[in-house]
Amino acid sequence: RGKKQASNTAMDTISIILVILLGLSCGSFINAWIYRTEKKESLLGRSHCPTCNIELSWRDNIPVISFIVLKKQCRHCKKSISWQYPIIELWTMFAFIYTFVTHDLQFTPELVRDGYIVILLTFIFVYDLKYQYILDKITLPAISILIVLNLIFSWMSPTNMLISIAVGGGFFLLQYVVSKGRWIGGGDIRLGVLMGVILGWPYVIVGIFLAYIIGLITVTPLLLARKKHMGEQIPFGTYLSVATLICMFHGEYLLTTYLSLWTF
Repeated sequence: RGKKQASNTAMDTISIILVILLGLSCGSFINAWIYRTEKKESLLGRSHCPTCNIELSWRDNIPVISFIVLKKQCRHCKKSISWQYPIIELWTMFAFIYTFVTHDLQFTPELVRDGYIVILLTFIFVYDLKYQYILDKITLPAISILIVLNLIFSWMSPTNMLISIAVGGGFFLLQYVVSKGRWIGGGDIRLGVLMGVILGWPYVIVGIFLAYIIGLITVTPLLLARKKHMGEQIPFGTYLSVATLICMFHGEYLLTTYLSLWTF
């Protein structure tokens, strides 16, 4: 029994190390994906400095470590490297570890799905935060992929998925129609559909509600400090992304806790 337990511990340790390395690598990929998408560059080319355009060697492309070794500067032109790079790499690493732990350290199809969702929502969060735009070429393929996977692996019943899609997309579509596009953009509608595919019913409602709470908590101090003004555009996709990620792991707990407050 002792040898078996030691063997399992060793395997778990190796698995976590692999997940850490994968998380850092995927974080680096997300950074490149964001930059190259905005610049309309191919994802297949080698990484290069955005300032001097010199191709980077492998030693300057190691997640987090290269940032530290290079002292936040390009080796060639000495231009500062954005803090976004190590932050996203570390965030993705921790998110992957957390996801792996929630799946009891088991490599399963659900783990792959959730890892894909982490990458997807991180991209949407950062891109909308920086450029205030939710790309259809990101959300629409993701919706299609997740619908197919849900049907293949029966992670969600077709009825549940249809209801959650209708609620998630319909909620924002209604706002878009009523405001004639002044309150939200079309990208929010597609992101609402994506939330429905990821969360299912009734957790899509929890995700939307949570997104507005996060937005209120974030924006109110900025309004009071006059750093933002009423009617100013807000990257709501960032709040929807965060809320979706939280509800993906803790939606049931949040819903149960909320309902318990109204139970007398």
